Amino acid sequence: MKNNFSYWEQESFLSGFDVLIIGSGIVGLSAALSLKSQKPKLKIGVLEAGFLPAGASTKNAGFACFGSISELIEELKTGREDQVAELIELRWKGLEKLRKNLGDKAILFEQYGGFEVFKRTESDFAKTCIEQIPYFNKLLGPLIGKPDIYAVNNTKIAELGMNGITNLIHNKYEGQIDTGKMMLALVSKVQGLGVSIFNNCRVQKIESKLNEQVLITNQGNFRAKSSILATNAFGAELIPELDVFPGRGQVLITEPIKGLKIKGSFHYNRGYTYFRNVHDRILLGGGRDLDFEAEQTLEPGITDIIQESLEKLLFETIVPQQKVKIEHRWCGVMGFGKELKPIVKKIGPGLYCAVRCNGMGVAMGSLLGEQVANLIDL
Repeated sequence: MKNNFSYWEQESFLSGFDVLIIGSGIVGLSAALSLKSQKPKLKIGVLEAGFLPAGASTKNAGFACFGSISELIEELKTGREDQVAELIELRWKGLEKLRKNLGDKAILFEQYGGFEVFKRTESDFAKTCIEQIPYFNKLLGPLIGKPDIYAVNNTKIAELGMNGITNLIHNKYEGQIDTGKMMLALVSKVQGLGVSIFNNCRVQKIESKLNEQVLITNQGNFRAKSSILATNAFGAELIPELDVFPGRGQVLITEPIKGLKIKGSFHYNRGYTYFRNVHDRILLGGGRDLDFEAEQTLEPGITDIIQESLEKLLFETIVPQQKVKIEHRWCGVMGFGKELKPIVKKIGPGLYCAVRCNGMGVAMGSLLGEQVANLIDL
């Protein structure tokens, strides 16, 4: 016997939805929030495969960022200037939307700034990035409405207490958030509007029928007029033709460090490695460039090659000569593609998607959710 749903459960919980959203991460819940804000009487359900969001929404590093100089240089190698500019604007407006939707207090937003650091052995690379500062200040200024976004600030290196860092580029408009509190606030807000969230409910197949979407799950079949796929890296599991593939991000966090001098969001190695303070702890993550093939996976897990590299950076550069314990390690799965632009579109009658955040889900997620919600004709 597959399930034991009563008539009442079938009628009230599994059917009669106007919109069903697959994925309870930032994008999915932001889509639900946008739809309910526009039309409060809509019946909306969110189906989540995990106990908590299974991708990266509750596992990311909490960077409220829109691109370090070296990251933007890399992006210009694969996209035109106008395409990169469009992405930057999307990230900035997405962060503004997130802050407006939930409030800075609820997500513990702190604008300590962003810092891109370069080791002594990377002087040529640092010079290349520094030379591009005027170009990117001119490009980004009109997009985010702020002057002098990036600047060299080598005088700050000494006060950070790090070892072997000889160049530092400061972005005073970046910040950080508490990822857990952000998701709690988002869940609370959409549930307060009457959105139903079903956890441990994995969608196995989408069947598009006449004026109806049937979502076949491990818990039973759900029915709605329209559905939104908002599972980012996991999107291709249900819609194989989507250009999206996974990229696992590994993270560690230390015990509290007495007298920690580091405060802010730090970028290293073209953004592949990143660290920040979480109160008086260091959160450090990334390193998938060490083994792209192994990290292109949907499976959770951590690996010795990446964890050892992160620890080496931590103990030799970030907090040198300090005996610090690693308190916790985890990973999250991000969605990437051949193109940097996220996929927000109508796939077919009644079926829509918003996926492929390319590692910028915190920045773009709120706006992507709104964009896909606006595509639905209700």
